[in-house]
Amino acid sequence: SDSEEEEEEEEEEEEEEEDTDDDRMEDVTSSSANTKQKRGSVVKGLSSEELERYRKAQENSGLVYLSRIPPFMKPQKIRHLLSQYGDIGRIYLAPEDEHARKRRRRMGGNRKLLFTEGWVEFLDKRIAKQVARALNAQPIGTHKRGFYQHDLWNIKYLPKFKWNHLTERIAYERAARQQRMQTELEQARRENKLYLQNVERGQLLDTIRARK
Repeated sequence: SDSEEEEEEEEEEEEEEEDTDDDRMEDVTSSSANTKQKRGSVVKGLSSEELERYRKAQENSGLVYLSRIPPFMKPQKIRHLLSQYGDIGRIYLAPEDEHARKRRRRMGGNRKLLFTEGWVEFLDKRIAKQVARALNAQPIGTHKRGFYQHDLWNIKYLPKFKWNHLTERIAYERAARQQRMQTELEQARRENKLYLQNVERGQLLDTIRARK
C-alpha cells in the first residue's frame, strides 16, 4: 500500500542520515564491493575471451548525466531509484567543493557531504536513453510526504560517452587542480619572500637613519 511504501522510504532516509561522511566518500569512489583488491594481491591478466566480453559490455553500456543531485542524496539512493528501470553498473557523484563545505559548517549549516553532479552507467544503452527521456524534469519523489517530492530529475543521456571517458576526465581535472594549487602555492611563497625582503630592507634603512 501507499502508506507502507511511505514508511519504507522514510526508514531509508533515516538510515541515510545516520551514515558518516567517510561512508559517503567510499560509496562515491568505489564502483562495487567486488572490485576491491586486497593489499598485496596479484592482479591476473584477462584472457582474450574475457577482453572481448568486456569490450562488448562497454559498447552496450550507456551513461546518463545528472546535472543536479538533491541535498544529501547518496549513490545507494540513486541506484535504488533507477535500478527499477534496468540494470545499473557504476555510479559516480562529484562531491561539493571542500571550501564550500567548510564554510557551511562554520556558519552552523549541515555537516553532511553534498554532491553537485553525477553519472550513472546502465548496462544497456537503450535503457539509458529511455530513462533519460522519460524521467527528465519529472518529480523524483512519488509520494506526497516523500523526502524528494519537490525535487526534479535533471537527467541527460550521453551518446558515445563511456565510463573510461569519465575516468579520464576526472583524472585530468584532478591533475589540473593539483597543478593550479601548486602554482598558487609557489606564487604565495614568492610574495612572502618579497615581503620579508622588503621588511629587512626597511629595517636596514631605519638603522642607517638612526646612526646619522
